[in-house]
Amino acid sequence: MGSLGGRFADAHELCVHAKRELAVAAARNEFVDLVEAGEAPRERLVSLVAEESLIVRSDRRGFALAASRFGADDAAAELFLGLAQGETRAAELLARLTSALAPEGVRGMPADDGTEPERAAGWRPSPVAQGYPHHLGWLTAFGTRSELALALLVNFGFWGGYCARLADALPRRYGLAARDVEFFTFFSTPPPGFEQQAGHLLQSGLDAGEDPSAALEATRMMQAYEAAFWQSLAR
Repeated sequence: MGSLGGRFADAHELCVHAKRELAVAAARNEFVDLVEAGEAPRERLVSLVAEESLIVRSDRRGFALAASRFGADDAAAELFLGLAQGETRAAELLARLTSALAPEGVRGMPADDGTEPERAAGWRPSPVAQGYPHHLGWLTAFGTRSELALALLVNFGFWGGYCARLADALPRRYGLAARDVEFFTFFSTPPPGFEQQAGHLLQSGLDAGEDPSAALEATRMMQAYEAAFWQSLAR
């Protein structure tokens, strides 16, 4: 076990430590700042929606895989199946936001007729923006229970904060209706029971001897990819 083993054998303590370590950097989000000021070009919002359309589909598959990997634990199965179902709902809400941003179709928007977004209107995803789902996909396929659980517990909190800010700013600054931005409202708070279920998974991994140092590193990487996603939209 790594150097943190004796210090962070408790899931709650490890999660608090990770959040504190990453909080200062996570508080900086240039793109969300621009949206709140009404200074983000509308085409950047279009890019946000297009990138998210790929992320939602990737995350849904990843959570389904995690449910299969860890499904012997009923709480873990419930956690990941619930997250996969949540991504299905998110895809529906994202289609609504797509229509609100480009009701007549704008070059670069993913199609909402089932066409792969990377094939629609010549749009191409950003490798930097797509680093996040690739990391999450790796964790769902190969990560330990503690690596995946801690990364989700910490990242979902920061992501939810960004979503809450966007859900508030987009109607004020860009004339969207509250209904149009329900994609961000949906993600602004964690799903019911998420923290308890993910905490259980994290603790079960630590109790089995998984390295808390590795879990913390996976979480740092997750937040670094999150930050890179937003930076790719701001510049």
